[in-house]
Amino acid sequence: MPAWLTALVSAFDFASPLALLLLPLPLLAARLIPPEKEGGSGALRVPPSLVGDTESARSIAARGKRRLWLTGTLWAALVVALSGPRLVLPATALPASGREIILALDLSGSMERRDFTLDGETVSRLAAVKRVGADFIRRRAGDRIGLVEFADQAFVAAAPTFDTASVARTLEEATIGLVGRSTGIGDGLGLALKRLAPAQVASAEGGGPPPSRDKVVVLLSDGANNAGQTAPKDVAQLAKELGVRVYTIALGPIDMADNPNNEQDVVDVETLRAMAEASGGRAFRVKTTDDLESVAAAIDELEGGRAQAPPLPLRRDLWPWPAALAFLCACALLATRRRL
Repeated sequence: MPAWLTALVSAFDFASPLALLLLPLPLLAARLIPPEKEGGSGALRVPPSLVGDTESARSIAARGKRRLWLTGTLWAALVVALSGPRLVLPATALPASGREIILALDLSGSMERRDFTLDGETVSRLAAVKRVGADFIRRRAGDRIGLVEFADQAFVAAAPTFDTASVARTLEEATIGLVGRSTGIGDGLGLALKRLAPAQVASAEGGGPPPSRDKVVVLLSDGANNAGQTAPKDVAQLAKELGVRVYTIALGPIDMADNPNNEQDVVDVETLRAMAEASGGRAFRVKTTDDLESVAAAIDELEGGRAQAPPLPLRRDLWPWPAALAFLCACALLATRRRL
C-alpha cells in the first residue's frame, strides 16, 4: 500500500466499526425475501401499449430511479453515521513525573517591601516571587500543581491541577491584603497538606498505608509565625508522617538571628529550616532575585525525573456529516413522494 494511502487510512477510525456490516442489508433483503405474488396488490397494471413512449412515462421512470438512489444514499449515510467515523489528530507527548506540588505563598504585609530587583529596577518581594514562581510552575508541565496563599488566614487560590498555565496566572494575580497582613505559616502548610492529600490524611490518622504519589510542598515566607491556630513544627511533623516533602524558602535580606537594628517582620530562618528537616525536605535562604532564581532551579532539579508520557490520540467526531446527508435525502424523498 502506498505511503500516502496508509497515512490517509490511519487518519480515520470508527467508534463502532461493526455497524458497517449493515450496509448490504437492503440487498440481502431484496434477494432473500420472496417477491409479492402477481395480483396480490391493489395497483393498477397498465399495458405498455397504452402508455407508450411518452414524456410522462420517461418522467415517471426518471423519478423512480432518483428515489432509488436517494433511498440507497439515505441507508448508507445512516449506517456510516451509526458507525461513528472519527478523525484521528496527532498529539504531542507531555512530560510526566507523577508528582503533586503545592506552592504555599506568604502574602503578609512585609511582602510589599521593595528590596528586590527585576530587569535593573527595584521591585517588591511579591513582584519578584510572581516572576520566578510563575516561570517555575510553567516548567512543571506534567505535574499536578496547586497554590495556597496565607496571611492571617490561609486559602486555596488554585486547586491541584495539570493546567499549569492557569495556576501560573493565578500566582501572577496574587494581591496582598485579601486575607490579612500577618503571617500564619502553620495554617498555610496545614491547608497545603489537606488539599494535597485529603485521602492520605484520613488514612494516616487511622494507621493506613502511606501515600502512593510523590507529594511536595514548597513554602515561601519572609516573616515569623504570628497568626493562625497551629504550630509550624507540629505541622511539619505531620507532613513527615504523610510522606510529604517540604521545601522552605526564607525570603529577605535580614533574619531573626542577625537583626542588629531590631527591625520588625524579619524572616524566621531557624523555624523554616526546622520545618524542612522534620519533613525530609530542604531549606533555602534567599536574599536577592538571583538567589530566588537559583533556588527555583535547584528545586526543579531535585524534583526532576520526568519522562515522556505516551501521547493520547485526539479524535474529532465526523458522524454529524453523514447524519446531515441522511436527513437531506429523507427530505428529498418526502418532496418527491408529494409530486407523484
